[in-house]
Amino acid sequence: MRVVVAIDSFKGSLSSIEAGNAVKEAICRLDKNAEVLVKPLADGGEGTVEALTSGSDSETIQMWVNGPLMTPVYAKYCIVKDTNTAVIEMSAAGGITLISPEQRNPLETTTYGVGELIQNAISRGCRRFIVGIGGSATNDGGTGMLTALGAQFLNKDGQPIALGAKGLQELCKISTENMLCELKECTFYIACDVKNPLCGENGCSAVFAPQKGATTEMIHQMDAWLANYAEITKTVSAQADKDRAGAGAAGGLGFAFLAYTNATLKSGIELVLEETKMEEDIKTADIVVTGEGRLDAQTAMGKAPIGVAKLAKKYGKKVIAFCGCATEDAEIYNDHGIDAYFPILRSVTTLEEALDKDNAYQNLRAAAYQVFRLT
Repeated sequence: MRVVVAIDSFKGSLSSIEAGNAVKEAICRLDKNAEVLVKPLADGGEGTVEALTSGSDSETIQMWVNGPLMTPVYAKYCIVKDTNTAVIEMSAAGGITLISPEQRNPLETTTYGVGELIQNAISRGCRRFIVGIGGSATNDGGTGMLTALGAQFLNKDGQPIALGAKGLQELCKISTENMLCELKECTFYIACDVKNPLCGENGCSAVFAPQKGATTEMIHQMDAWLANYAEITKTVSAQADKDRAGAGAAGGLGFAFLAYTNATLKSGIELVLEETKMEEDIKTADIVVTGEGRLDAQTAMGKAPIGVAKLAKKYGKKVIAFCGCATEDAEIYNDHGIDAYFPILRSVTTLEEALDKDNAYQNLRAAAYQVFRLT
């Protein structure tokens, strides 16, 4: 029996690899001759770096950068040596989890640290980038990142505007003359499942800024400032399109990548599946196992388990999923390639107990053991 196990992380509990190993342990207990391949999985957000570098010849770079509020944070990214690819999660430098709820204010938060990570990777010879842009604390249109890469955003007096979305209210001119010349040699693949434009009722300010601390007044202000930023960007980039799908991702960071770099926005899970060569392994599998911490209809589409299931069904494979919990409407997963899913909790428990790493590992291993007794 050959099984491919590709489970997304159980957030706050098990990493993708840890979850996969729990299932592998259960299968091998039943069949010592089983071939079980554990593949790391992510959807472009948290865990993307691990998923794209696990099992490869890669180097982890850790460095101090400026966080969302320009205070130092210790961030990391990885370089895949075979392809000289830098794999970066923007949340490592500009993520919402880096600041407390009471500190969240998109007028102040910046993507500057993301640019510092990119600059460091360029200095190490990287010219190919994979960037996950989920989980941002920012709404600055990516101007902080671009500033770190040498772009100049100037007010009417020719002086640099402030970092954060608040600086955009003064923006009158953009200069790219001093941007890193190496950027012309770079290719960026952006893991992004957000389809929102930069501005308007479906733009980043209206849809995502409230969870980043924005008030109604801030939303209207930032939307107007970003529209002006997009217009001025047209003077330096033919690629400036505020209405393009994904331009509003990560508070406009999607727009910055599309307008100022050689970037392609791709579905996070599709990008991860391609980069990890998942299809080659699934082709020869008898059973495919996937899953994540929570299965629910609201977040089903675009999620990692469905991406795996879709690929497995291309080759007619049986697909099993495990999860920490499943909502009543999670049956939608059965319509998208997952033949059966199994929540792993074995008794009434507190959330804290359920998320405990040891408990989660044992519960997942026990559930997998019982399921695979049927094979």
